[in-house]
Amino acid sequence: MTALAGLSAEQEGRLSRWIADHLGIEDCRVAQALSGGNANLTLLLAAGEQRLVLRTPPENAISPVAHRGIERESKVLGALQGRARVPDVLGWCDDVEVLGRPFLLVSHVDGVALTDALPEAYAPGSATVSRLGEELIDELAVIQAQPWRDIGLADMGNPENFLERQIARWRGIRAETSVRSLVQLDELGEWLLHNIPPAGPVGIVHGDYHLDNTLVQRDQPRLAAVIDWELATIGDPLVDLALMLMFWGPREVDPPGFEHVQAVSRQDGVVSRQVLAQRWSSATGHSIENLNFYMCFAFWRLAAIVEGAYVLYREGKVDTPYARGLEYDVPALLQEAAAAAQGRW
Repeated sequence: MTALAGLSAEQEGRLSRWIADHLGIEDCRVAQALSGGNANLTLLLAAGEQRLVLRTPPENAISPVAHRGIERESKVLGALQGRARVPDVLGWCDDVEVLGRPFLLVSHVDGVALTDALPEAYAPGSATVSRLGEELIDELAVIQAQPWRDIGLADMGNPENFLERQIARWRGIRAETSVRSLVQLDELGEWLLHNIPPAGPVGIVHGDYHLDNTLVQRDQPRLAAVIDWELATIGDPLVDLALMLMFWGPREVDPPGFEHVQAVSRQDGVVSRQVLAQRWSSATGHSIENLNFYMCFAFWRLAAIVEGAYVLYREGKVDTPYARGLEYDVPALLQEAAAAAQGRW
């Protein structure tokens, strides 16, 4: 099981000893691999009736600094303990003698990860899905209201000129590494750079906030935990709002790019993006008058980021269904970015 889950028997043994020495939990073993993002390994560990979760970069990670995302996740989760619905941090290890790379241990949250179907215990229909959307928005508002400077995150990220630096960064990266012509990527990048709103609020940014990166309760449509914090930073909180909304409800392109994300929300009668945006604004006190820009930015930035995986695919360095699917997904996201810039979202 461990080999399939990404750890050798020797690594599992060293991990078990580390947990016993540092957490006092004896004979902790890998129970199963858990679904997660494309970047990190997520394993369920068990010791008797006790459960905990291991987060670590895969052994064959392409980037030599892949562990920094997990380190960032550890720091943010530690800061949010007792303040937001997140797993508890149990341990952080940067001793590469254990697994060959750093790892994070967090509490196991008993919940369900949703994609295109509701749990059997939920009442079917749009009212249930709408409640999940409200839960997402309300928790996002809670997270973004946290006094990030006072809870240990004052030195994390650089919120100064956050949007401008993000746009310039991804324009530069895509200009340097390109395997196809994406005219809208260039044109929309230029448009975004010249239409940056005045400096707005600053807060904790999850970086990939949507229903698929949460766990929900098994018996009722309530959020259990927000997970996968490896992209977190301090910046403009409207970025998270727009990213969650971009995947919510009806989409401008059919089929949409990344159609599996929040697919459960694409049904008649579900609460609209506009209503959810106003709910967030009322909860936070932040204006949404420039949300067209942020929606365009969300689609464009995601397209610019994931195009990197398509470049690796075309160069023969990776070959996965996810990477192959980007041939369609990236242009589709750019079409939605263009529509958002014109207020069609």
